[in-house]
Amino acid sequence: MKRRSFLKKTSLGAGLLTAGSFPLAAFDKPEVIKLTILHTNDVHSRIEAFPMDGGRMQGLGGAAKRATLLEQIRKVEKHTLLLDAGDIFQGTPYFNYFGGELEFKLMSAMKYDVATIGNHDFDAGIDGLAKQLPKAKFSFVNCNYDLSDTILHDKVKPYKIFRKGDLKIGVLGVGIELEGLVPENLYQKTRYLDPIAKANQYAALLKHDEKCDYVICLSHLGYKYKEDKISDIALAKQSEDIDLILGGHTHTFLEQPDQIRNKKDRPVIINQVGWAGIMLGRLDVYFERNFKDKCVTCNNIFIGQSVESNK
Repeated sequence: MKRRSFLKKTSLGAGLLTAGSFPLAAFDKPEVIKLTILHTNDVHSRIEAFPMDGGRMQGLGGAAKRATLLEQIRKVEKHTLLLDAGDIFQGTPYFNYFGGELEFKLMSAMKYDVATIGNHDFDAGIDGLAKQLPKAKFSFVNCNYDLSDTILHDKVKPYKIFRKGDLKIGVLGVGIELEGLVPENLYQKTRYLDPIAKANQYAALLKHDEKCDYVICLSHLGYKYKEDKISDIALAKQSEDIDLILGGHTHTFLEQPDQIRNKKDRPVIINQVGWAGIMLGRLDVYFERNFKDKCVTCNNIFIGQSVESNK
């Protein structure tokens, strides 16, 4: 799709994703609880906006503009989560010079809640990643990398639970197979486990044992592939207790989030917002007080340039 058409279709208004029996007129009633989920993926050390050089991405992105947008949203929305689906590192000289320190400090200042690990987050080696983790005032989750024999063994958890008002939200993470993608000396003794099996294991724990009202998977598997390879689509189809997959790795700009039926014939929402911090993903989840019915809307936002300027 041409960028101009994509900008117009993606940024004009929020699209209703799932409603079921949930009445739209109930959105603003006090018995409805709203959770605003904001997310990025594959930012790749893009600290500054793209230069005004006539390129198709000119003026888009930039940490400062993202921070301003986040501040504006938080002034309006009471319950928010800010998440990242990996590949925070690599792509500009900022990473080569600072080794990831700047990226983590900026994300901390923006008050990210949790992130997962992408393959490029190993580009300074697992020791380099561990060195920068104290700069990150947010958590990392991954449940299919066995890190027990590495320096990260107690620094990355399978999942994290958040309380937002009366809501209980579980967030787990999964990552792509590193062998053949990342030099072994960089990830060292990290062992790759089946992401679908592990995601289902921890999603069930979050939904049934921990009684979470909503389960989010931060995925760095990739949206979909032509070849037979594990992807977000495959994960959604084979899942049972995941409500939302926020993806990365394939740099996919989704015109609107995808919906896939899981093994229980329930909808799983998949969203991914490209790369380089060009777009901020936003999904608003509305829960009835009994938490049995919920509705989701989406309005992914391009950062730094209006739709009108691209007509």
